[in-house]
Amino acid sequence: MTSPDDDAPPAAHADAAPNAATPRPGDTYVQSFARGLGVIRSFSAKAPQQTLSEVAQRTGLTRAGARRILLTLEGLGYVESQGRLFRLTPKILDLGFAYLSSLPLWNLAEPVMEALVEQVKESSSAAVLEGPDVVYVLRVPTHKIMSINLGIGSRLPAYCTSMGRMLLAGLPPDELDRRLAAMAPIEARTPHTETRPERLKELIAQARRQGWCIVSQELEEGLVSLSAPIRDRSGRTLAAMNISGQLNRTPPAHMLEVFLPKLLQAADTISRMLQMKT
Repeated sequence: MTSPDDDAPPAAHADAAPNAATPRPGDTYVQSFARGLGVIRSFSAKAPQQTLSEVAQRTGLTRAGARRILLTLEGLGYVESQGRLFRLTPKILDLGFAYLSSLPLWNLAEPVMEALVEQVKESSSAAVLEGPDVVYVLRVPTHKIMSINLGIGSRLPAYCTSMGRMLLAGLPPDELDRRLAAMAPIEARTPHTETRPERLKELIAQARRQGWCIVSQELEEGLVSLSAPIRDRSGRTLAAMNISGQLNRTPPAHMLEVFLPKLLQAADTISRMLQMKT
């Protein structure tokens, strides 16, 4: 199975005139800052090191523009170079930590998730919705159950993951339609992946009604995942948490009978703790 960090197609050339779909520079849009973030995002598991030309190609910037941004990031300590190659430094994690530390949810959730993992002896994660993907914000692993390595910041498609469908279930109908339309065409990750938009909407509606979601072998063959929402005091879904396991060890029926009550209790505990803090 390939990494979830597949390369996005190159952006439009930085010197090209912006079109209707591209934000125009102005009082509310700082183009140079956006280009800098684009350079940071151009590094991935498939491109941990890049030459200046590769960064320019991936971001749509000119070589001169890419060079200025890379040297600025290097001066700030977020990028380092060795010969012709540039790479991110561990300091880049400060940006993600600022998000994690700015919300009480993650500090509250971690001990609850650790206790859940101790009970079920399977991995548990928490994620939020970002664009067409879920982004992992907490993970308490046990067994290595996937062919890809997951950690904080990992992204997976929302449409074929239990946490993704649970998060999509928390959206207003018009926003859900917009998100699903943006995912098209929907890729079949395995022979079991549901790719029909109308059927996906039915499964998401079912997750909304029952308050949990289970997905079997749609992201990766042999992988089963069960998720529940974490909600604020108004009932809005802020995040989702899951238990994931292998089909031969924890088939869906076993997950629903044994794991679901424990998962729902853990998600409710985190939700109540969060509501007391806000």
